[in-house]
Amino acid sequence: MAGFWQTILAFRKYLIIVSVPLLFLPLPLAVPTKEAQCGYTIIIMALFWCTEALPLAVTSLFPVLLFPLMNIMDSTTVCQEYLKDTNMLFIGGLLMAIAIENWQLHKRIALRVLLITGVRPALLLMGFMIVTAFLSMWISNTATTAMMVPIAQAVLEQLHKSEMESSTAGQVSENINKAFELQEEATKPESSRETEKKDVGNSHVLTVEEDKKINENLLDEKHKQFCKGMSLCICYSASIGGIATLTGTTPNLILQGQIAELFPNNDNVINFASWFSFAFPTTIVLLVLTWIWLQILYLGFNFRKNFGCASSASEKVKEQHAYNIIKEECKKLGSMKFPEIAVLILFVLLVLLWFTRDPGFIPGWATVLFNKNDTSYVTDTTVAIFISVLLFIIPSNISNKDKQTGSKSKIRAPPALLDWKTVHQKMPWNIVFLLGGGFALAKGSEESGLSSWLGTKLTPLQQIPPPAIAFLLCLLVATFTECASNVATTTLFLPIVASMAEAICLNPLYVMLPCTVSASLAFMLPVATPPNAIVFSYGQLKVIDMAKAGFVLNILGVLTITLALNTWSSSLFQLQTFPSWANKTGKCP
Repeated sequence: MAGFWQTILAFRKYLIIVSVPLLFLPLPLAVPTKEAQCGYTIIIMALFWCTEALPLAVTSLFPVLLFPLMNIMDSTTVCQEYLKDTNMLFIGGLLMAIAIENWQLHKRIALRVLLITGVRPALLLMGFMIVTAFLSMWISNTATTAMMVPIAQAVLEQLHKSEMESSTAGQVSENINKAFELQEEATKPESSRETEKKDVGNSHVLTVEEDKKINENLLDEKHKQFCKGMSLCICYSASIGGIATLTGTTPNLILQGQIAELFPNNDNVINFASWFSFAFPTTIVLLVLTWIWLQILYLGFNFRKNFGCASSASEKVKEQHAYNIIKEECKKLGSMKFPEIAVLILFVLLVLLWFTRDPGFIPGWATVLFNKNDTSYVTDTTVAIFISVLLFIIPSNISNKDKQTGSKSKIRAPPALLDWKTVHQKMPWNIVFLLGGGFALAKGSEESGLSSWLGTKLTPLQQIPPPAIAFLLCLLVATFTECASNVATTTLFLPIVASMAEAICLNPLYVMLPCTVSASLAFMLPVATPPNAIVFSYGQLKVIDMAKAGFVLNILGVLTITLALNTWSSSLFQLQTFPSWANKTGKCP
């Protein structure tokens, strides 16, 4: 019997691939409508995405196969959904991130910030969180975590080593004091003195050994707790930091693409500047709450001690050793070289152009110079691709001489800041297909009439207050994203909640924004997101540790998103009114 279940487990992916389509086949056969056929495709893709029976990118290609066969959309129209403006923005943003990684600029930024924050427990935690969150705003969450964890491990090991050394020194000092006390017993009779010496000596040796062992165990336990807190702070900050920018994590780009797909006349409501205005304050609040919660959970309630206000001389020495580790790592990088400076300038230029393209409160440079007749010719994608092209043009050195044998030297042109070989190795092309698959599903739902059908079925939700709807959707998505990838979660939920919002005359952004951000609240399980898996692989965390810390953070995250939605976001996106660009049917006032 055990062998049978082992076989089932080993071949489970093949069983899912065969059984899921057959199990749901009665749906399109019993209800031969386009809505049912599109629903069949979505169910199969959702289950394959959740179980990862097929690679996520392969599942994303199903619309190209099934929609033409079901007469929902022709093949040419479906294929056009796989490389839209949002996909190109994703590629442009990643090319910049790859250049930053390639020239180690992210490591230099990380070490510099850690030198500023220092190594006292609470400040060290904060320093790693700030650096990780900032870097994950611009480069992938996975790459950020993979870089920050080894740095954290080195610092923590040095702190632990210094603690053990200072503890051993304290024990030696105590032993010397006890020896002097034994020698002072000379006034007693010889026989009694020897007996007492033997008894006291033996008991003292046992006491010292026991104290040493207890002390070491306490230090080990303290070190393990701090390691757990540090590991979690890095992976959580990577997920939270990605929320802040439009290109920080894939769900944000999916939202922009779905808005453009479902509501073509949306007046470019989601762009880099508008998203940052909404998401950056949300990120700050979430980071602060995470920092406080991890302090309470792994450093205790003694905030005075956590901030090093009552630190002894030995603790200061220990902190200095750990600080020196960071300093040494920083020295190894040397002074900033030309390619680092060039990439940094291009990065700053990219961010400035994104912010000033269409800030909203004043006309941007794109509106003044390029956009005509209320048509947005230049988008955030244009800027990203412009900077990306420059990365392949600008040389990585001003002069480059390759010395040959003898006195002759051959002058060769230096390579560019970025080359295609590096891009090919580091570019996650599967995400491009995932984005495309999501857009194809959204378009198929609209063309088949499934979106309209869902909207009519969800009309009774009009009786529920909008804040309650948003809160429940946040909880649902935050729970779902623990088991499925955040990309798959966002791709599945956004078209459904958009249809619901249209049906009940609610601003679509009121439900789409919280669902998108909630998809990044994958804090409870190691498999929920790559940063979680990376820190879990170091062996310092148990699943229960992540679940315990992540459960509370999920609740705090949902509450923070609800707060953001009903305060600054409400005035920013006019969420209390139903926009004209969403009123496609004309039924809403």
